Order: sequence, then C-alpha cells, then structure tokens
Amino acid sequence: MSALYMIVGTLVALGVLVTFHEFGHFWVARRCGVKVLRFSVGFGMPLLRWHDRQGTEFVIAAIPLGGYVKMLDEREGEVAVEELGQSFNRKSVRQRIAIVAAGPIANFLLALVFFWALAMLGSQQVRPVIGEVEAGSIAAQAGLLAGQEIVAIDGEPVSGWAAVNLQLVRRLGESGALQLLVREQGASVDLPRQLTLDKWLKGAEEPDPIRSLGIRPWRPALPPVLAELDPKGPAQAAGLKTGDRLLALDGQPLNDWQQVVDWVRVHPGSKVVLQVERDGARIELPVTLASRGESKAPNGYLGAGVKAVDWPPEMLREVSYGPLQAIGEGARRTWTMSVLTLESLKKMLFGELSVKNLSGPITIAKVAGASAQSGIADFLNFLAYLSISLGVLNLLPIPVLDGGHLLFYLIEWARGRPLSDRVQGWGIQIGISLVVGVMLLALVNDLGRL
Repeated sequence: MSALYMIVGTLVALGVLVTFHEFGHFWVARRCGVKVLRFSVGFGMPLLRWHDRQGTEFVIAAIPLGGYVKMLDEREGEVAVEELGQSFNRKSVRQRIAIVAAGPIANFLLALVFFWALAMLGSQQVRPVIGEVEAGSIAAQAGLLAGQEIVAIDGEPVSGWAAVNLQLVRRLGESGALQLLVREQGASVDLPRQLTLDKWLKGAEEPDPIRSLGIRPWRPALPPVLAELDPKGPAQAAGLKTGDRLLALDGQPLNDWQQVVDWVRVHPGSKVVLQVERDGARIELPVTLASRGESKAPNGYLGAGVKAVDWPPEMLREVSYGPLQAIGEGARRTWTMSVLTLESLKKMLFGELSVKNLSGPITIAKVAGASAQSGIADFLNFLAYLSISLGVLNLLPIPVLDGGHLLFYLIEWARGRPLSDRVQGWGIQIGISLVVGVMLLALVNDLGRL
C-alpha cells in the first residue's frame, strides 16, 4: 500500500504544482496579448490533448517531471504578419518580465493557500517543554533546565517542537548568540537565555538541531515492552518476541524505552546482550545491531518498537486560526519558508550546510507517499513546502530557469537594449551545465539514502 501512496502522492503533487506554475505563465501571457500555442503538463508523448477556442493546445504528457507553456515567438519559428502583435518577443520588456515571473509567483500564492487552509484546520502540538539537559552541553552552559518551556527563539514565538526545530534550522552553520525565552512551570514571566554558537553543525550531513544543543524534549515514559518487530531486523533474528520486557542492556538496568533508543543509536554494528522477561522467566539473548544511514556516522538499528502511550492533556495545545487570521499566518509561513530555502541554498554554496541535504526525485517521491499516507494535513504541508522550493529555485538567476530569463530582461531594461545572442547563448550553456550538475548531485544523494 505504501508504494501505491508513493506513486499517487507523487503524481498528484507534481501535477498540482507544475500545472499551477505553468498556469501563472499562461494567465499573464494571455493578459499581455501573447498567443499561447501549447500548455503542457509533463514531457514526451502526449497522453491527452485538446484545443480551446483561441487555438491553444492543452496536453497531458507521459513524463510527469515538469511542464511548459509554448508561446508565439519569432525566435522559434516564422510568424505570420497578422500575428506579429501576439508574439512574445514583440512585447515590452516589462510585459515579458511579468510573464516570466508569474510562474514562481503562482507557486508562492499556492503555498499561501495551503498554509491558510492548514491554519484554519488547526493542529494539536506538543508544548516544547525540556525533559532533560545534557551535562556540559550548549544548553547546559546557557542555564537551561529540565521542566522549562521554550517560548521564543530569536524573537520568534514557538508553540511546539516543530516550530523550535524550524527556528534552529535557520541557524545551522552559524556562529554567534542564539536568543531564547523560557518559562518555568506555573510562572508567568519569561526568562531570557543566550546560547553561544560556534560554526554550529557546519557541514553536518544529518543535522539534529535540538539534540545537538543538549536538549531532550519532555515525553511520557515508555515501558520497554516490545509491541512490534521488523521481520528482517536484528531483534527478530535474535529471537526477541512481542510482549518481551527488556530488563537490562549489557548489564545496564532499563526502565524506559528511550534508554534503549539512545544507546542503540550510537552503537551501530555492536554485539550486545539483552536481558528480557518473558512469561515470568528471565532470559538473556545476544543481539548484533545493524547500521543504518548514509552519513559517516550511521545509526544503530534494533528493529523493535513499543506501544505508544497517551500524552497528558496539559502537555498538548490546540492551535487554530479564523479565516482572516489564517491569511496572515499563511503569509507569514510562506515568507519564513521562502527565506529559509534561500538561506539554505546560500549556506550550501559557502559550505556552511552539507550538500548531502540536497534531495532529488526519489526522496521527493518517498516524502510525498509518506505524507499522503499520514493524512490530508501532512500532504498539504508537503505540497506547500515543495511549491515554495519550486518557486525559489525557479527564481535563481541561472539561465534556462525563469530567474535567468528575468536577469536577461532586467539587464535589457537597464541598458535599453538586450544582450547579444552570443552572450545569451553562453549563459544558457552555463545554466544547463549547472542545472544538470545539481540534478545529478541530488540523484546521487537520493541513491545514497536508499
């Protein structure tokens, strides 16, 4: 079933985002009097086609990895004299800028609509209460304590751990002060705390911002009683069964499942002895942990899980907005994610963020399937993030992308005449090389994650 979700989720995601992006170009082109010859969703062999009253051919093609809007243009073929006024190249530079910019702008507007809908749907969030502070960590040095709730980071209010993580991601690879506001249990006054960063997680391939600060989020205790096993995992191979209660790991007593998770994570490939209680008897089972992950420091893997427990109501909060408030929240989230995407690209360029974090079509398909399977809210959230990424990437000043065309037209506007065909040709060749190189790098990252 997960494979079906992945296929359907990917097709829906790409179909919606590509169609909306190309519709932005199409709609503005029509308003500027440009004749649109073809509106295609996908590339390759047409699967479905039809024409409207103005002669535009609409196509759904076999390869759903993009799309395009083909306009009447003297540079691409002969144009009848009576249609010269409808040619793209005959339009003013401001009109051409508007047509090219409309695609990415459409993606930002679509993300805003998705975030607006999510804000009205509301969500249940776990309050960002600190459960434990690791001794000697950045958080400990700043005076953070267990039981404190994180209220704001760098002046931005945070209502849950997802928001905390998002604000921390913005500081990856940086040095300087990280400003926090925390609140003691039952208190009404917020306390300022300053964490000192020094090239924080610079170049990390799989950054875990919250954990790296030495913070462990509060969560209810999970008894170490196995409720599920990976049929191909080390636990099953060693003879562990559901219902087993883990008593000790290499002689260390266990009373909470998180102890197992923390230990296993940092011991990939290790041989351990688990003491378990089964049907009133105590037995010892040797287990060889597996390794998982693409980084230089892979995580250990046991292949077992426990049953979830209910969270105390006081540790949860419901966050939702009215229709008008949701517009502001949608705009804020769209802006925040757009800036974060642009900053992340800049950090990758300057080595502050590892290029291993760049994802390609395989990862997108996997996330699309997982979010679709999780529910409509997660899928809309994924669509919003992907739409913003598409908008930001298309605005980069790289020839062959919308941003490259905008760069050429802005130069033409400033100097009063366009760049020579020779210069534009060089730019396009460089742009193609850059785009292909990035796509190959993203694909290599995807294959490594498999």
